Amino acid sequence: MCNTEELKYCYKYPHPSVTTDCVIFGFDGNKLRVLLVKRGIEPYKGRWAFPGGFIKMDESAEDGALRELQEETGLTGAFIRQFHTFSDPNRDPRERVITIAYYALVRMKEVKGGDDADEAQWFALDEVPQLAFDHDRILRMAVRALRQNIHFEPIGFELLPQEFTTKELQNLYEAILDVHFDRRNFYNKMKRLEMLEPTDNTANPSAKKEAFLFRFNKAKYEELKQKGFRLEF
Repeated sequence: MCNTEELKYCYKYPHPSVTTDCVIFGFDGNKLRVLLVKRGIEPYKGRWAFPGGFIKMDESAEDGALRELQEETGLTGAFIRQFHTFSDPNRDPRERVITIAYYALVRMKEVKGGDDADEAQWFALDEVPQLAFDHDRILRMAVRALRQNIHFEPIGFELLPQEFTTKELQNLYEAILDVHFDRRNFYNKMKRLEMLEPTDNTANPSAKKEAFLFRFNKAKYEELKQKGFRLEF
């Protein structure tokens, strides 16, 4: 019950709890991976799930997602993007819970579980176990959103090192879109867009073209975006 002396407005209707869940993508050079945490408490104790939790009264959904990400995995400063709200009345056995889902793109590194997560571990997409709650559905929709957005924004660069080879970039796009590109056609497409800025560095002492390192040209992307950017292969 609300204390009317403390609140100007008090609603008698029951209202749901709100959580955030974060699908964290990483790239190991060949495969797209997701970061899962093993639940240390009920419900679904011992099952794998996405980092998440209840939003505090004094924080936004995005702030809550970033906080839970740090508390349960130790990751900070991640690029996150909201992609869907899941509101099935029976999605959480504890109570009526609506979750606001984000996906995050991070450069892979060692992680460890924290807060109410016993473990944190990277899984390849084709090795993900059955997940707690409705997180299997959340994962499918997160992958779909990532595949859609990568045509309009260079979000994939968040998964690569600051300097990378065109082969690494091609491997990333192939892993996200689950397709295979002709190497020459892929390179020519990227070259025409002028979003890759060559560096003076190489990945190894080799004369092969793919050994040269590039970085993302953000200024050129912003220019393309104003014109109506869509990356087609």
